[in-house]
Amino acid sequence: MIDILVYLFENYLPDACPEPAVLARKLSAVGFGTDDISAALSWLDGLAGEESDRCRSPALAGAIRIYDEEEQERLPAACRGFISFLEQHDAIDAPLREAIIERALALPDAEVSLDRLKVIVLAVIWRYRHEVDALILEELLAEDSDDEDFAVGGDVIRIRLN
Repeated sequence: MIDILVYLFENYLPDACPEPAVLARKLSAVGFGTDDISAALSWLDGLAGEESDRCRSPALAGAIRIYDEEEQERLPAACRGFISFLEQHDAIDAPLREAIIERALALPDAEVSLDRLKVIVLAVIWRYRHEVDALILEELLAEDSDDEDFAVGGDVIRIRLN
């Protein structure tokens, strides 16, 4: 399903994405499986339903996010930290954060990897037509490596773990 989301924002603008029935045929013609197509369309349908909810949530502005037990289990510390990083750097606002978390939890995965979360962030940003700084976009498009970042004082250092 994640591959379908990547395919969509590589090949379509949010306004130019075909209707679900047409999109399903196009995705099938490209070679995606029926089950994956159904799951992706259902996931996208949930995202479309949130668009109006996002606009009605001004109370979230400035709110501190506390993750419940299930969210902590399904979104590991790396994912929660990445969401916090995006918010601290004004790449996303609180309502967009909530849409990202909701869509991540809508995946069938027991635990959402950081790579999958990045795809979800891209999909949500794509759907809401949210502008993102080029450096943040580069971070979203970067694949995880075997490097690990550590905070030392006020600096962040990267250590290769090979």
